[in-house]
Amino acid sequence: MIRVVVVDDQAMVREGFSALLGAQEDIVVVGAAGDGLSGVALSRELKPDVVLMDIRMPEMDGLTATKLLLEGVNCPRVLVLTTFDLDDYVYEALRAGASGFLLKHAPASELVNAVRVVAQGDALLAPSITKRLIEDFVRTRRIERVRPAALSVLTDRETQILVLVAKGMSNAEIAAHLVLAEQTVKTHVSRVLAKLVLRDRAQLVIAAYESGLVVPG
Repeated sequence: MIRVVVVDDQAMVREGFSALLGAQEDIVVVGAAGDGLSGVALSRELKPDVVLMDIRMPEMDGLTATKLLLEGVNCPRVLVLTTFDLDDYVYEALRAGASGFLLKHAPASELVNAVRVVAQGDALLAPSITKRLIEDFVRTRRIERVRPAALSVLTDRETQILVLVAKGMSNAEIAAHLVLAEQTVKTHVSRVLAKLVLRDRAQLVIAAYESGLVVPG
C-alpha cells in the first residue's frame, strides 16, 4: 500500500483528494493537514511514502515544508500541488528535492497516477510540462550553474541517458530510442543518480539544464 499525507489549506481540496485517493485499492491516506507546519509534524509522525504538498499556506509555506521533510534519510516523496499560474516556488521546490508537481485542476486519473509514479521514484510526473517550465526558468532567470566538471564522472552512455531524461523521456521511451532493455536503462539512471548524488529524476532534469548539458529549445 502507498501511504499518503495530504497537505493543503483548502478543506475542500484536502477532503476531495483524500476521498479520491482513499478509494484506490493500493493507496491509503493516513493523514491530512491544513498548513505546512502541521504537515511536516504529521508526516514525520506517520512516515508516509508520498506527501501531496500545497505551495501557499499559512504558518509555513510548502517550499519550506518540503525542504524540512527532505532533510535526513528515509524521507517521503513530495508531490507539489499548484495552480496553473506557477511561480518561482515550484522551481525552488524541485531544487529542494520534490519529485514533481501536479496542477490542482488536473483530472482525477492524473492525481492517482501521479501518486503511484512518485511513490515508485523512477519517473518524473508530467515530463513534458515539467520540461517546459524548467526551460522557461533557465531562459528567463539568472541561476547559479552547476559546474560542467561535475558531469565528468559520467560515461558517454550515462551522459546520453541523462540528456534523454532531461528531455522528458521515460525509461521505456529511452530504451526504445537507444535499442536497449528497459532494465538496462533503469540501471544506468540509478548509476547517474548515485554518481551525481541526486535524489530522483526531477533533480536530474534540473542538473542537466543548470550545467548547460541541455539548453532551452
